Amino acid sequence: MNHAIDDLLEQAKKLTPTERAALIDALYDLNAPPDPEWEAAWIKECDDRLAAYDRGEMDAVDFDVAMAELRRKHGLE
Repeated sequence: MNHAIDDLLEQAKKLTPTERAALIDALYDLNAPPDPEWEAAWIKECDDRLAAYDRGEMDAVDFDVAMAELRRKHGLE
């Protein structure tokens, strides 16, 4: 890698996981043009999930509980 990339990587290591995820999203968006079909499908999926939750067909899980479960499942504790 070149020096600029090495410097960026060192800075990224200092970020929180949430900040790193936001950085990854931003970098991805630089190279991937928006896909209106995908965005529309995702909006519909979100609306459908919220409607199912409102109808009592879906339970909510606390974020911290869900993340802890995923970390255990994938050996990231």
